[in-house]
Amino acid sequence: MIVRIMGEGQVRLDDSHLAELNGLDDELLAEMQNGDGPGFRRTLAALLTRVRDLGTPLPDDALEPSELILPSPDATLEEVRELLSDDGLIPGAT
Repeated sequence: MIVRIMGEGQVRLDDSHLAELNGLDDELLAEMQNGDGPGFRRTLAALLTRVRDLGTPLPDDALEPSELILPSPDATLEEVRELLSDDGLIPGAT
C-alpha cells in the first residue's frame, strides 16, 4: 500500500501493519469525537511516526498513486475531520 503524509511524501507500507495502525486510528477518532485536543495531537503524532517507521520511503520523484492520505503532523482537529470517513483515516478501522 502506498501512503502519503501530506507535506512529507510517500511510503510503501505492507498491509500486515494495518491492524496496528487501525488501533491508533480508532484512538484518534475517539479523541476527536470527545474534543480531546491534547490526546488528538499525541495520537496523530504516534500514528504518523509508526507509518514512517514501518514504511519504506519512496523517492521524491516517484509518481505512485496514494491508496491512503494522512494529514500533516501540524494539521488541526478541524482539518483532520475533513479527511475522515466513517472508518476514520484508515479504511477498515473498527
